[in-house]
Amino acid sequence: MPKRILLGVVVSDKQDKTVVVKVERRFTHPLLKKTVRKTKNYHAHDESNKFKAGDEVAIQESAPISKLKSWVVLDKADAVDPAKAEA
Repeated sequence: MPKRILLGVVVSDKQDKTVVVKVERRFTHPLLKKTVRKTKNYHAHDESNKFKAGDEVAIQESAPISKLKSWVVLDKADAVDPAKAEA
């Protein structure tokens, strides 16, 4: 099974080797037929501490690194195309 890749924005880089990434998903509500936005925060591993708050990044799921971290930052979002990465 391929590892998921998500695009999001770094909202916190205060922890050492960890960034918090906000990922937004949009979907149509099944009853109201209205587009709904939901956001979720993911803790991702950033080995070199190079990503700062406001950066758009791509994250990939991995084996658990700690209690909260099971994602790894790949690169800046503009350099990664998730459609190509999954193929």
